[in-house]
Amino acid sequence: MSDTSSPGPAPDTLELAALLCSRVCHDLISPVGAIVNGLEVLDDDPKPDDREFALDLIRKSAKTASARLQFCRLAFGAAGSAGAQIDLGDAQNMAKGHFEDGKITIAWNLPRLLLPKNRVKLLLNLLVIAQQTIPRGGVLTVDPLGEGEAMGFQITAAGLNARLSQTTADLLASGPAGAVDAHAVQPYYTRLLAEACGIGISLAADGEKVVATAR
Repeated sequence: MSDTSSPGPAPDTLELAALLCSRVCHDLISPVGAIVNGLEVLDDDPKPDDREFALDLIRKSAKTASARLQFCRLAFGAAGSAGAQIDLGDAQNMAKGHFEDGKITIAWNLPRLLLPKNRVKLLLNLLVIAQQTIPRGGVLTVDPLGEGEAMGFQITAAGLNARLSQTTADLLASGPAGAVDAHAVQPYYTRLLAEACGIGISLAADGEKVVATAR
């Protein structure tokens, strides 16, 4: 992919780490907060119906927190040593646990094989970006582009009022025009992963769908 624009200042490693940590905390604070609320209800010696409601809230929130933590560990964390490979079957399970919530479903059409970890991390980060284009829910369809370790991905987001964020598309294509903040760090990190893999990425509207591509 050619790049004729002038990227903005890149964050240093400490700032990038801080921004990514903030992103992970943002994903976890809601279910963890719900667990705390449920425990507070139990501490008040509630009626049987309230107690069952609190326990159900704790169960669901703990499951959500666990799924998000596992996903973030793979999408943003080290996920093994340098040169490690990751099973796409494991990535599929983590993606479904993280995204499928009654509003979002995933149609996963990738073969089960081992891929370099950065390529799998790129896939998961593109899923995050694609999911954000269908805020009212829908289907994320994940298809392969090519075969083997050089395989790329196409993620199609289809849902009511699917919308393309031009800011995110520009960040993926050419990097930030200004300082990277909490809103820009995830697509910026996705671009860094694509550069590390030596492949190009794009986000584009296709009729009433939005398509994220890595090839």
